[in-house]
Amino acid sequence: MATIVVMPQLGNSVESCIIVEWMIAEGDSVAVDQTLASIETDKSTMEVPSTAEGTVLKLLWEEGDEVPVKDPLIIVGEPGEDISGLVLGGDAAPVEDAPDKATAAPEQAAPAFATERATGAVSPRARALAASEGLDASTITEGSGPHGRVIERDVAAAIAAGPVLTSAARAAGVQATEGTGIGGRVSVADAGRTPEAAPASRPVASAPAGADYPGASTSAPLKGVRKVVAKRMMESLTTTAQLTLNTTANAAGILAMRKKVKNADPALGLGKITLNDLVCFAVSRTLPKYPVFNAHLEDGVLTQFEQVHLGFACDTPRGLLVPVIRSAQALGLKAFSDEAKRLAGGAIDGTIAPDFLSGGTFTVSNIGSFGIETFTPVINLPQTAILGVGAITPRPVVAADGTIGVEQRLNLSLTIDHQVIDGADGARFLRDLVAAIDNIDVTVLA
Repeated sequence: MATIVVMPQLGNSVESCIIVEWMIAEGDSVAVDQTLASIETDKSTMEVPSTAEGTVLKLLWEEGDEVPVKDPLIIVGEPGEDISGLVLGGDAAPVEDAPDKATAAPEQAAPAFATERATGAVSPRARALAASEGLDASTITEGSGPHGRVIERDVAAAIAAGPVLTSAARAAGVQATEGTGIGGRVSVADAGRTPEAAPASRPVASAPAGADYPGASTSAPLKGVRKVVAKRMMESLTTTAQLTLNTTANAAGILAMRKKVKNADPALGLGKITLNDLVCFAVSRTLPKYPVFNAHLEDGVLTQFEQVHLGFACDTPRGLLVPVIRSAQALGLKAFSDEAKRLAGGAIDGTIAPDFLSGGTFTVSNIGSFGIETFTPVINLPQTAILGVGAITPRPVVAADGTIGVEQRLNLSLTIDHQVIDGADGARFLRDLVAAIDNIDVTVLA
């Protein structure tokens, strides 16, 4: 008997997921726990495992569609099995054999279970084709895909119909059958122009033999984590008043402590504590003194938190993720470090639960290991501040007796939302954080 596999509930905060890529096709055989698709939440990308085995009789959605959790995703059963009772409309043909992937239609059928349309209403393949031909896919108002979705054949038809208008020409209502712009595009200068009025062709200097301009290139729409990050970064920069303050802290204390714990008795389990753990630990102890930094600003409402839920930027094979150490201010140094390693490991191998990628109240981004001294970290909405940690660099210092020496200094960059945090408050926060780092041996005992 055919089985419906549904979109799983991937964390309490996830309400729907976008299908990034199908890993199977109709007619394929699947086993329990085999990956069916790569999906995208508002935080990350994940994989959907099958909860049934058999032959894929029906894919109910296209790549790019947004599917509510627990909604039907695919139908699995025996080849040739009648699934008309499970498919809306009841006109789906039974699957006899795996389709020839080389001759398969470029777009899949409309989803049998209608729901909210995917964001943008343009399929990934359609968007890629439009980008490669210089066509704005948003100008195609009627798509032939499910729910009026613009799909690849709609873009191909628009390109064949030509000509392509620049955005300025489109806004000005220019009508022309030929264009003089790049790639034959119709520009504002072509307004009222007729083919007879076209200027006489002039000789064009030929490129040197063997020259290839602009050369080979590839185009592809953003998807997965990269798409999520792009959207969130643009939202952050366009909805907040960001100001970055830079300072340094004496790194002698954290360097000495790191050396001690690394050489400590292995039975204590302290050997994996890193410099970043020590800096983040100091942040978790400083934040409770500054509630406006440990806060969310949403729709003009400032919410300040008693608990420090500390996010840390994590570089993963799938892109930037920000795992969250919950109630960080209540953890001892070893427990803090262990939790950071657990979350970072899950983010890197793709097993972290989405709930641990949300709910952060402050974020730390450390790229000092790449040799970056200072940078401008972008606030992780809806948070009100973010700390950037740079490299440890030697700096000249003048001792009390007038002699000049060298001191290892840790670079810190604090970005604040000036809507709710003043520059003086940012300076005070950095002052206290620097003191906590300078005296890390005392900080870990507090």
